[in-house]
Amino acid sequence: MSSEEALVHKGEDAELLLGLTAFTNLVNTQIENATQQFFASTPEQHEQREDAYVQYRALADLVNTLRQQVEVLDQIRNKETPEEG
Repeated sequence: MSSEEALVHKGEDAELLLGLTAFTNLVNTQIENATQQFFASTPEQHEQREDAYVQYRALADLVNTLRQQVEVLDQIRNKETPEEG
């Protein structure tokens, strides 16, 4: 499998995941929980606040990585089928 084929495969998988309502709902619920945990803690509760922040960042990074993989897929697709006009 070529490098480009691997990128296409990753992009298609990422596109599929991001298109699943169950996945989106799960990620949004977890982000909301982490945000609530952060805001419910006091400034003195450093460990709880850091845990909530790390959870939020991990989820955000996951979604951003999937979106980047879809962007790469779109670029490959556009390269293969240039727009007419």
